[in-house]
Amino acid sequence: MNTISMHITTMGITIIKGVAQSPDAADIAQLRLWQLISPALPIGSYAYSQGLEYAVEAGWIKDEAQMQAWLAGMIGHMHQQLDLPVLARMHSAWRDGDVDTVHHWNEFLLAARETAELVQEDCQLGRALAVLLRDLDCRNVAALDKDELSLAAALAAAAAEWHIPIALLAQAYLWMWTENQVAAAIKLIPLGQTAGQRMLYATAALLPEVVARALAVEDDDIGQSATALAIASARHETQYTRIFRS
Repeated sequence: MNTISMHITTMGITIIKGVAQSPDAADIAQLRLWQLISPALPIGSYAYSQGLEYAVEAGWIKDEAQMQAWLAGMIGHMHQQLDLPVLARMHSAWRDGDVDTVHHWNEFLLAARETAELVQEDCQLGRALAVLLRDLDCRNVAALDKDELSLAAALAAAAAEWHIPIALLAQAYLWMWTENQVAAAIKLIPLGQTAGQRMLYATAALLPEVVARALAVEDDDIGQSATALAIASARHETQYTRIFRS
């Protein structure tokens, strides 16, 4: 059998009579999304715990069950009501070429961060991603001030340019945050790798519904209520012993 003449699909590339056919746009968009959420992305998100280090030190989170509850609470109260609705609006604005609207929601998101530590983290990650995206020829990020760029704004810029749908981007944003939190919890509580995988598995089941609700939030309803996060982050800024950045 002459296998080279068959239709063989490998890594998204179809071989027809020895000629490589390019994958369609949806395949490329999905691969670009995987690149954005890869742990290998050099933006330094692993260096932050978002108050989790203090929450563990204070005894608020002692085991896997409590950590799972923390994840669900942050996703439902912070991401569903703030990060994801703003991410969606910036994604839409980038697609429309409306940089002023991007600026508006970028500033809104940073203003909604309740501690200096959270603002610093968001801007540091946004700047790092912007530098990378410029090297990858993403034209959108050149339109934003690199010193006050949120991670969501940079991700939305890339996603809009690379034709990544907002629903997939929102799920990826949540997954990136969850994976970083679980990695921090494994070190801090501490937990085993298997416990970490259980938490990721359980949290993944929540994401589609959270995204659907987040994308339906009206402008006037955008805003978070995550008091424990604000307290933990503020106290982490002066925590005597810490392994995560402040």
